[in-house]
Amino acid sequence: MSGTRTLVSPAVLARPRGKAVYWAVFTGVVVLFALAFLFPVYWMVTGAMKSPDEVTRTPPTLIPQTWHLGGYTDAWELMQLPTHLWNTVVQATGAWAFQLVFCTAAAYALSKLRPAFGKVILGGVLATLMVPAQALVVPKYLTVADLGLLNDPLAIWLPAVANAFNLYLLKRFFDQLPRDVLEAAEIDGAGRLRTLWSIVLPMSRPVLGVVSIFALVAVWQDFLWPLMVFSDTDEQPISVALVQLSQNIQLTVLIAAMVIASIPMVAMFLVFQRHIIAGISAGGSKG
Repeated sequence: MSGTRTLVSPAVLARPRGKAVYWAVFTGVVVLFALAFLFPVYWMVTGAMKSPDEVTRTPPTLIPQTWHLGGYTDAWELMQLPTHLWNTVVQATGAWAFQLVFCTAAAYALSKLRPAFGKVILGGVLATLMVPAQALVVPKYLTVADLGLLNDPLAIWLPAVANAFNLYLLKRFFDQLPRDVLEAAEIDGAGRLRTLWSIVLPMSRPVLGVVSIFALVAVWQDFLWPLMVFSDTDEQPISVALVQLSQNIQLTVLIAAMVIASIPMVAMFLVFQRHIIAGISAGGSKG
């Protein structure tokens, strides 16, 4: 007797009527979820193609009466999107690289090298997760200002290194790596760094992909910290520029700018969604 229990018995599903009802319910649920998630995207994309009068009309129109593609070209030129998108790419890429190098090294040391007072250090790192991010803004700003890093990408890169959540995520994954593989590498004469580079990192691709997504998205969508450290408009990322340059911009142009700004993150998720799922699955498995 099978131990699997389902809402509908296999005998009912084996009947033609049971199959029809099952697939009808399944299709309806999938369509409802797809509409719930995709309709806001459709509304934003088509809203940029409406005229300024139509986008504020009540009741709203589901389909633009006249398609205006000029909103996207105006947003690209008037809001200087190439400059601000490039600033965001530089800031996000640097923060990702710094975070991946330092968090991986720290997690490997705490997991496999087992330094003295390692548990105390890990506890102190995790304790920082209890501190509200807003409470750290002023100390970080004073430190960055004293170092002369205002309007410099390093003001984004260096604070991003201290990410306790990603460090803990990496450490937990390293704890689950099979010890016999690492011991075999040690017997073959591989040092600590060689083991990390040739054994640990190739086995950790799923979790490294997840950490990379978290690091890039955190910088891409951050607003308060870049607003404080970048007073120069030409150095601001897209999240700050959309607010700073929206004063005398038509609503349709602003919506188009937001659509363009969201494309890189959506594309990155679609490309790396397999790695995200693999990383989450690997995080809960042993060996």
